[in-house]
Amino acid sequence: MKKLLFLFAASLAIYSCGNGKKEITETYGYYGQEFKIDSAIPAAQLNALALEGKATDVVVKGTINAVCKKKGCWTTIDMGNNEEMRVTFKDYSFFVPKDCDGKTAIFKGTATFDTTSVADLQHYASDEGLAQEEIDKITEPEIALVFEATGVWIHASQAELDTLKPIELSKEEFDSLKAKVVK
Repeated sequence: MKKLLFLFAASLAIYSCGNGKKEITETYGYYGQEFKIDSAIPAAQLNALALEGKATDVVVKGTINAVCKKKGCWTTIDMGNNEEMRVTFKDYSFFVPKDCDGKTAIFKGTATFDTTSVADLQHYASDEGLAQEEIDKITEPEIALVFEATGVWIHASQAELDTLKPIELSKEEFDSLKAKVVK
């Protein structure tokens, strides 16, 4: 029974994470719109899809290399072969945790090739916390694959799961919460 309550509490915690612009206290779960994560393709395959014009409403899995340290309003993900892709969030409507570097994430949205201006690249470098001398070295715009996400799922580490505590609920409370989680 305790195992069931623990799993339910974990599901409830994950379900209730991260919609909107509130201060983020957990570093796992959904941010933005929820979506099915089982159809995710590796980030390394996204270039080919974008070149074919088939990278809309796509679900992509990758490792977060960097995240905006000021708000969590963008990330970069590892594309393999020493390449990264910047991920921004549609209409600036949600953010991710500022400490999610290194986590595995699944993003849903649209990938396109676009030019990022020098000013934007310098802004991103500042958000990432780079030294001014590094920021000043950015002098050329960048043409690259970029991704606008409508939703993000960030995987929990085992340490984060270990911090979840079982809760005790009455049958009515359990049924009410279950109805919200299991749709």
